[in-house]
Amino acid sequence: MRIGVLTGGGDVPGLNAAIRAVVRKALSYGYQVLAIRNGWEGLILGNVEPMTSRSVSGILPIGGTILGSSRTNPFKRDEDVEKSLKNISQFGLDAIVVIGGDDTLGVGAKFSERGVKIVGVPKTIDNDVYGTDYCIGFDTAVSFVAEALDRLHTTASSHHRVLTVEVMGRNAGWVAVVGGLAGGADYIMIPEVETSIDEACEHVRSRWARGKTFSIVVVSEGAQVREVMYSEEELGEKDEFGHVRLDRRGLAHTVATEIEKHTGFEARSVVLGHLQRGGSPTAFDRVLAARMGVFAVEMLNQGEAGNIAALQGNKIVPVPISEVLANTRPVDLELYEMARLFF
Repeated sequence: MRIGVLTGGGDVPGLNAAIRAVVRKALSYGYQVLAIRNGWEGLILGNVEPMTSRSVSGILPIGGTILGSSRTNPFKRDEDVEKSLKNISQFGLDAIVVIGGDDTLGVGAKFSERGVKIVGVPKTIDNDVYGTDYCIGFDTAVSFVAEALDRLHTTASSHHRVLTVEVMGRNAGWVAVVGGLAGGADYIMIPEVETSIDEACEHVRSRWARGKTFSIVVVSEGAQVREVMYSEEELGEKDEFGHVRLDRRGLAHTVATEIEKHTGFEARSVVLGHLQRGGSPTAFDRVLAARMGVFAVEMLNQGEAGNIAALQGNKIVPVPISEVLANTRPVDLELYEMARLFF
């Protein structure tokens, strides 16, 4: 069997651990592995090359992806689909292991409908892929967010300021809720629960009244804040999967400005941005990536395709890609309500 492997969408820590696992497991079966460079773009361009055990030597602790990535969508243009199918045939690919989030897996599902054997490994910092409890990269990201909040607490308390901290989370607030809970956030704004500047201001005032003369407000980049709504047209052009760049909202800055204006307390904003994507993966993400990568190849070895390797409880199980894409995975609101106890 000749197996292609690619990483698509935003990079996260743990991708290299997954690549390493796919290669090592495939080689143990006597299969060949081919690297598809820069996501689906590599399949369109035929940027494909063989991998060996040496290709993945020493990459376990390294962040990012040695294969490169992109947000290319072959199904935006018919000619790109045909080029991709031609290259699958030309390179003799019997199957492709797709490591990515909903967008990358969605492309994989469409190729699956064209007869290509696809298995998926879920990765996204947002942790919003349906069917799996954890995605590769999430644990590392929230560990960084918690550490950042620990550091920001000292400067916020020293200067008696409100600090608004913007974290990743387009459609789901997992990073904000879990990172905020771990880092002692005093207020959290997420996409799943509409909040307002007035509510945030009232909470800040109540903390000051109790003698807590600083606050840390964590804001998901896609949070619903009643007074800060934008149309997608206002945020500029979309990528090939129809997403706008949420950094153009400037949400943390706007919330900080409004809090200062309405409460009189000094406020500053911090955008953690791509720092959440960087660095060495945690032990949890390394082990999760290894288990998922190995399971993906095991599925192919058993003649199974069209599934992702998902973590449910402490087991890696197959979940149909069609089921993954037909559903969403918003924040568990019970967890959010529990976090509110500590506001």
